[in-house]
Amino acid sequence: MNKAALLAALTLTALAPSAAQAQSLNNLRIMAPASPGGGWDQTSRALQTALQTTGIAKPVQVFNVPGAGGTIGLAQLANAKGDGSQLMTMGLVMVGAIITNGSKVDLSKTTPIARLTGEYEVLVVPAGSPYKNMKDFAAAWKANNGLAIAGGSAGGTDHMLVGLLAKAAGIDPRKMNYVPFSGGGETLAAVLGNQVAGAVAGYGEFEAQVKAGKLRVIGISSPKRQAGIDAPTFREQGYKVELSNWRGIVAAPGIKAADRAKLVEALDRMHESKEWQDTLKTRGWTDLYLSGPKYSLFLKTEAARAKGILQEIGLAK
Repeated sequence: MNKAALLAALTLTALAPSAAQAQSLNNLRIMAPASPGGGWDQTSRALQTALQTTGIAKPVQVFNVPGAGGTIGLAQLANAKGDGSQLMTMGLVMVGAIITNGSKVDLSKTTPIARLTGEYEVLVVPAGSPYKNMKDFAAAWKANNGLAIAGGSAGGTDHMLVGLLAKAAGIDPRKMNYVPFSGGGETLAAVLGNQVAGAVAGYGEFEAQVKAGKLRVIGISSPKRQAGIDAPTFREQGYKVELSNWRGIVAAPGIKAADRAKLVEALDRMHESKEWQDTLKTRGWTDLYLSGPKYSLFLKTEAARAKGILQEIGLAK
C-alpha cells in the first residue's frame, strides 16, 4: 500500500465510529418505582425520550411500580437477576425508605449504573417572618425546640435536611418538631398560612411564591450558590450542611460485565448529547452526572450517611 492509500485508510478509520459507539441498545425497560407524574416518573420518561431521540437505545419502555418509597419496585428489580435490559430510576428518597421501612432488599441487590440529576433543598419562611437568615432562625429554634418545620414524608429528603440543620444548630434532632406532609401543596399551604415557622423542600416547590414575594429563602443546601436562585447556602452562613435530592439509575443484579459496560457507556453518551443537556435546562434540573465505579462508591457512602442521619432523628436503629 502506497503512502497516499495508507493515509486515506487511517483517516477513514479515525473518522469511523467505534463498534461501541455505533451499537444501539435494544428493548430497554425503565421502571419508575412510583406513580405516574412524580419525580422518578418524569426522570424515567425524559431518559426514555433522550435515549430514543439520539438513537442510543430503541425501543425504550417505561412502566410504573408504585409503593413504599420505591421499595416494592426495588424488590421486583431484584427478582430480575441477570436481565441486562432492565433499569430502574431511584434516588435518595429510596435510600431512606429502605432504612425506615426495614426493606429486606437494599441497593446492594442492584447493579449501579449512573447518577443523573439532583435538586437542592431550601428552608423558607413567610415573607412577614422575623427570621431574616439562618442565624436568626437557629437562635429561635434553639430557644424553642417546638418550633414547627414542615416538609415531605417522615424519613424523606426534607426530614433528613431538617435533622442535619438541627444538629448543626446545636439542637437534638430527636426533639425537633418536624411536621410531615404527603405532598408539596400541603407543605406550601402550611407555611403560607403561618401554621409552621418554616418549611423545607426542593426550590422548585416554592419558586413561584418566592418570586411573588410571599416566601423568603433562608438558605439552600448546595455547596455553592446556584444560578437563578437568590439565596445563600447554609455553609456560607456557618452551618456545614449539604444535601441533594439526587436521582439515578440502577440495573438488575447479576448482569454480565459486558452488559453493565454497555449500559454505562450508553448513559455516558446520552449525558453528553444535546438532547439531554437541553432537557436539563428546560426542566431546571441540576446536572450531577456520575457513572461506573464512582457511582457505586457514592451509593455505598450515601446509604451509610442516610442511615446515620435517620438514626439521629430516631427513625432507624
